[in-house]
Amino acid sequence: MSGPILVTGAAGFVGHATAHRLLARGERVIGIDILNDYYDVTLKDARLATFDGIDAFTFHRVDVSDAAAVAALVRDHDIRRVVHLAAQAGVRHSIDNPFAYERSNVGGQLAILEACRHSPGFEHLVYASSSSVYGDKPMGGEGFREDEPANRPVSLYAATKRACELMSQSYAHLYRMPQTGLRFFTVYGPWGRPDMAYFSFTEKIVAGTPIEVFGEGRMARDFTYIDDIVDGIIGALDHPPTPGAHRILNIGGSRPVGLMDMIETLERAIGRDAVKIMKPMQPGDVTATYADISQLRALTGYEPKVRLAEGLGRFAEWYKGYYGVN
Repeated sequence: MSGPILVTGAAGFVGHATAHRLLARGERVIGIDILNDYYDVTLKDARLATFDGIDAFTFHRVDVSDAAAVAALVRDHDIRRVVHLAAQAGVRHSIDNPFAYERSNVGGQLAILEACRHSPGFEHLVYASSSSVYGDKPMGGEGFREDEPANRPVSLYAATKRACELMSQSYAHLYRMPQTGLRFFTVYGPWGRPDMAYFSFTEKIVAGTPIEVFGEGRMARDFTYIDDIVDGIIGALDHPPTPGAHRILNIGGSRPVGLMDMIETLERAIGRDAVKIMKPMQPGDVTATYADISQLRALTGYEPKVRLAEGLGRFAEWYKGYYGVN
């Protein structure tokens, strides 16, 4: 077994869950995160606190776009496998704060690529891309496929994620670095991000305040439970491509759900009804997402297991416990 695995964004939703799964199977994990205030930092601190007492986990507060700091970590710990999940997230936030996306997403990807290419015997970089690179694509009877054009981003966030894919392609070609980019579809579950619709809807439903339903409810998302996402990440990590190869894989639930159906499912999970205010689409949003996961399934046996009702039920139970809701 090679040395420790670097997990960037370890205080984030997906990074926290991925690090725990790796630790559970006996890996050593170096976690980094800058703990920015895009959303509640106390939630990030609480995620990190779940690693207390685990000797195989080491945390460093590092900005992933700090190329010198990232390079030093990779060199000093002889890191040969990286799961790069750190990013500035949020489609709408990218409209108001574009330079945060340049630094964290584009700069962070470049810092990771540079560090990895100088690591002797480097084995595999798995990094997070996004379904948003597909643009506002009509959802037909089939899922979005990896070989479809991804050249019409409708948000800066999407553009930065596509830029990261292209940079990885160039580094794979130039330096024979094995890489896998995972296009995440909508991830949800316990310890999730407060800026996501299901989480913010829960806060408002519990508080008895109205929720704003954008796109007047005529939107659909391929909701993917956090445990299923982690299955896919680790499955991809364990199946590196050949040196010099860079592949893109969808990772989703492959079961798109309409926004109004999601809200009804969430209401049942919480045990309360929502007061809804219908709103038009927001700039940067897409109408629907739908993952074709056949490539990831063929490679790893990936099969999403958790249906939305079960997943939202688990989230509601966690939310009530974490925030002390009766």
